[in-house]
Amino acid sequence: MNTRLYGCLAAATLGLSVLGAGTAQAAPADPVEVEANQLDLDQRAGTAVYRGNVKIRQGEMRLRGARVEIQRNDEGELSRATAFGERAYLRHRPDPNKAPIEGNARRIIYHVADRRVELIDQAELDQGGDHFKGGRLEYFIDREVVKARSDVEGSDDQRIRMTLQPEE
Repeated sequence: MNTRLYGCLAAATLGLSVLGAGTAQAAPADPVEVEANQLDLDQRAGTAVYRGNVKIRQGEMRLRGARVEIQRNDEGELSRATAFGERAYLRHRPDPNKAPIEGNARRIIYHVADRRVELIDQAELDQGGDHFKGGRLEYFIDREVVKARSDVEGSDDQRIRMTLQPEE
């Protein structure tokens, strides 16, 4: 494989290590494993598009979708990862002493710099026994904040519903 293409592939996938930054469960040194049926890579645009039952794993982090788009910034670092599918899926464990965060939606966007995850259209998010459901959910990883909206364009009733478990 030519070294320039290999370097771009490595940057496209290794950039995902930011998803696990600051956790004991997925360190930047953990390998990123990607499975897909197809990869379209555009070095100039800084994008990689994986298609066909895409599975991305690094330590305890999982991202799955029918299609996953990776975008890099001008410095070559991952800026955004977007998973699409009937039930795109994200699993992340920011704290090894807490239950993992699991979410699914038709579109999941991970904003690296903000350490923020958007789940859009038929979104669901679980942590422990707490469950959130709605049109659009945002999860701020470092602050452990959830924002929920029902304002998804073109959707029927995606009102916010939540179940919160009492503290022990």
